Amino acid sequence: MPAPSADSFAALARSSPWRWSTLRFTVTWPGDRWTTGAVRAWLRRPDALRVESVDGGLLRAERTPAPTIGILGPGGGTTRTAAWASQTDPPALRPDGFVAERPDDPFVTYDDPMHDSYHWVAMLDPAELADGVDRQTGERTPALRVESVEAVEHAGRAAWEAVVVPEDTYEPRCGCCPLLRTRAVDLVEFEDHPEHLLEVYPDAFRVRLDVQTGVCVLTEEIGGLSPGKGHDLRIEAVNEPMDDALFVRRRREERGGLADWLEKRGARRAERARRRR
Repeated sequence: MPAPSADSFAALARSSPWRWSTLRFTVTWPGDRWTTGAVRAWLRRPDALRVESVDGGLLRAERTPAPTIGILGPGGGTTRTAAWASQTDPPALRPDGFVAERPDDPFVTYDDPMHDSYHWVAMLDPAELADGVDRQTGERTPALRVESVEAVEHAGRAAWEAVVVPEDTYEPRCGCCPLLRTRAVDLVEFEDHPEHLLEVYPDAFRVRLDVQTGVCVLTEEIGGLSPGKGHDLRIEAVNEPMDDALFVRRRREERGGLADWLEKRGARRAERARRRR
């Protein structure tokens, strides 16, 4: 395993689309009064997602179509379906196996299936922690000032933990639900609604990336109005087979969740077998 550094931390944050195909995990949002309760999710790239409450209630089971892009030209308009980044060939990799630079292709989508907000998408592909945008020139530039970085464990898995301060160049996937909330982003996002600005912003953030997958498994505010606020994602399995049936919503699943449905299905099969004897 390569040694963690500010540079390799950023490279790992760029790499998620090409480091895993399926993921089973739980996630909570400590200190966030708008996002309550833990959930368990099954995600199969590129397009399939199942989310349950931790007590087994089904919240989502669906396949997400790839976005369609409109193209206008002198001869009129046409459309083209975007390619999923996870289904494309990896870009050039560094010697440590991480991505040096992500392709900037308008016909490639980096978004995994979403639950509730783009914060979910950013957790799974935290490229916003790597590359920011200079607002004067439009050039790519580091998004964070990394104060420290070290190897740790998170939920029994190898992870890298960094204490970071977002630069003004930090460019989240969505300004209303960034991984790291900053005044610079809020000034743009809430330009017409200054009442949403915070009186005090975090001094820094503690951030963890899972080394195998590149997923952002933890954020935690340091200082500010809500110290400790963030998310805590715990990976249960990587690259395990996931059947299509996981991602189909059935009425019988609405209340009991997957485990209850599987138990009832097994009971019905056993009863049919008994009757055939």
